[in-house]
Amino acid sequence: MNHTKAHRCSLGASVALLIGTIVWLAAPVAWAASEGGESFKAVATDTQSLQTELENIIFYYEEKVSETAFIPHELRELPVKRGTSTVKIKFTSIKQIDLKPSEKGEPPIASVTLKDGKTGEFQLAIAGSFKGQSAFGEVELPAAQLSRVVFQ
Repeated sequence: MNHTKAHRCSLGASVALLIGTIVWLAAPVAWAASEGGESFKAVATDTQSLQTELENIIFYYEEKVSETAFIPHELRELPVKRGTSTVKIKFTSIKQIDLKPSEKGEPPIASVTLKDGKTGEFQLAIAGSFKGQSAFGEVELPAAQLSRVVFQ
C-alpha cells in the first residue's frame, strides 16, 4: 500500500513539475503580448541617403552597469525629452521620424509625425539604435547616423 501511495505522490509531483515548466516557458510569450509585442516595419534612410527596409524594428540601447557589464533594452517606442520629462512615443502611433544632429554631442533631434498628423520636435532621451531584420540579415542603425525612419 505504501508503494502505491509513493507512486501517486511521485506522479503528482511530476505533473506539477510539468505544469510549472509549461507556465514558466509560456510566461515570456504572454508578457511580450501584454507589452505590445507587435512587429513593426519601416524604411530607414541614413545620412548617406541609403535606404534599408526593416522588419521587426525596435529601438535598442545598452545600459552600462559596470565596466564590463551592460543591460540590453529593446523598445517598441521612441524615448524623447520634452523639457525635463521623458516621453515614450509608441511605434503604433508614429508615421515618420526625421532626425538631425544636435549640438555638443547630445543625442539627435527627432521631428516626429504621428499617424493622426500631429508633429513635434524632441531630443532623443537616449543615444540608441534602430535594429531590425533586412533581407540580408540583422541590421543595427545608430540613430545619430539616420536622417529618416518611415513606418509602414
